[in-house]
Amino acid sequence: MAVSFLIYFVVGILAGIVGGLLGTGGCALMMPVIRFGFHFDPAIAVGTTLTAVVFTAGSGAVQHIRMGNVHKETAYLTGYSGVLGVIIGSIVFAYIKNYGALIDLIIGIAFILVSVRMLYEGLVVMPAQARMAAVQGGQGREGVQVPPPAGMPGSPASKTILGSVIGFLTGIIGLGGGYALVPSYLYLFKAPMKLAIGTSMASFIWMALVGSIFKLAEHVVNIPVAVTLGIGAAIGAVYGAKLVAKFKPATLKILFGALFLYVSLKYILIYFGIAI
Repeated sequence: MAVSFLIYFVVGILAGIVGGLLGTGGCALMMPVIRFGFHFDPAIAVGTTLTAVVFTAGSGAVQHIRMGNVHKETAYLTGYSGVLGVIIGSIVFAYIKNYGALIDLIIGIAFILVSVRMLYEGLVVMPAQARMAAVQGGQGREGVQVPPPAGMPGSPASKTILGSVIGFLTGIIGLGGGYALVPSYLYLFKAPMKLAIGTSMASFIWMALVGSIFKLAEHVVNIPVAVTLGIGAAIGAVYGAKLVAKFKPATLKILFGALFLYVSLKYILIYFGIAI
């Protein structure tokens, strides 16, 4: 038993490091590990992961608020509307929690989106940004910097709708912070990366907290495992953030994009009775 919890703790640390490196949170790694590595029931895997993420989202939100990386208006709008979405999604989850194969299929589809996003950024977006920076440097524009937007564009209505949708998905599949909010802030609202990650953390903590309360009430949380994973992930996230400068972001995106593509196929194929 003690060895198992040591493994959960290590998994949490690794998940936190990955989340810190990629800005996606640790849930995208924790969930498939406990689902397939420890053979958790699909519903228990969702509830336990979402509860564990409360630790990382909470610590991350506090750090980013202190660093000034949170757009407060956006965090309020997406956070509050996200709570409403989580409540609705959690009610839906209560009806499907006994249909493990269906939960696996839904999560598999969600992981396809994760992998496609990472592969696209690693293979297309980041190389293009590097080429653009090189061209600007070759045109004698040294020292000329374009300041990032001071805030986060986007109407209150669009941010409220986004929060509701992400919250609904979080209530069902336990994913939503860096997995969905960060790319939404980046691509829909053209936010700077640091602001996108910080605002995501500050918004998602409320979704994760309310979602975990519902999962506890629905008896789909292994509390000791969730706490162990959460503490490990909170520690790992600190080191992940420090390691960002030591790796090429594009390489990391490609590697983990390929990994999550495999995870998505594993989830989807198991629905059809095929193990890979």
